Amino acid sequence: MRFKIIHETEYEFSEAVFLEPHYLRFKPKNTPHIELESHSLKLSIQPAGISEQMDAENNYVHFSWFEGMHKKIHIQSEAILKSTPYNPFNFLIYPLGLNTIPFLYEEPLLKLLQNYITPLQINAALVAYGNEILAATNKATIPFLTELTKRIHTDFIVESREEGIPFKADETFDFKNGSCRDLVWMQMQLLRTLGIASRFVSGYYYVDVESPQYELHAWIEVYLPGAGWIGFDPSNGIVTAHTHIAVASSSHYIHTMPVSGTVRGKATSKLSTTLVIEVLDS
Repeated sequence: MRFKIIHETEYEFSEAVFLEPHYLRFKPKNTPHIELESHSLKLSIQPAGISEQMDAENNYVHFSWFEGMHKKIHIQSEAILKSTPYNPFNFLIYPLGLNTIPFLYEEPLLKLLQNYITPLQINAALVAYGNEILAATNKATIPFLTELTKRIHTDFIVESREEGIPFKADETFDFKNGSCRDLVWMQMQLLRTLGIASRFVSGYYYVDVESPQYELHAWIEVYLPGAGWIGFDPSNGIVTAHTHIAVASSSHYIHTMPVSGTVRGKATSKLSTTLVIEVLDS
């Protein structure tokens, strides 16, 4: 399938502000099954400078800096990409001992994964929730990961929340509802507590429905030797495949935000976004 993705973001300020340098993360990642054919980024403000870079976790970043005072900035990202269907279970976990939880990554891989494996502290109730599912799946790695993802989808209400950082894992677990990023952050902390490396992914999810209403989506990826990074989407209870299009992935959600930076001034801001995903060829 070929997709055209147009993602527009606008910040409107109550009074003119000075924009400090900003990181813009809108360019989708090339993967073994996603080929980025073209990408353009248009800003309503002519930046004093803009530098396209790869960040420390191999995400595309446009680092931009500005001059003057501004009351609004509009960002339009347009990407055309080709997505190839694939079997997300086409792998062999190796060493074979990693097919059962708990397991330990071998050195030196363990050192490379430290940022993805160190959890924040979570309450006993959330740990017990994970252990219950672990026992029900005989501690088998892939059955546990898929069942946990399905259970979060079943047990939690997904809500739309355009702004704000993810809730703490325990808050999401207690509330039994949250946005996609809340569920992802909760699942990450649970998996890390069990010794499983995981990362936060931000991007786009295409669904073939009538009159879709798209917004930026989040899911989780788990690292398993022999398989690499495998995606799980707790909001939808599924393993990710060719209609999940990653823009940024990181050990921490803060490094996946589409726009990050500060402004100089006392103004309040209003955020508005639109996202269109069009199928060009199927």
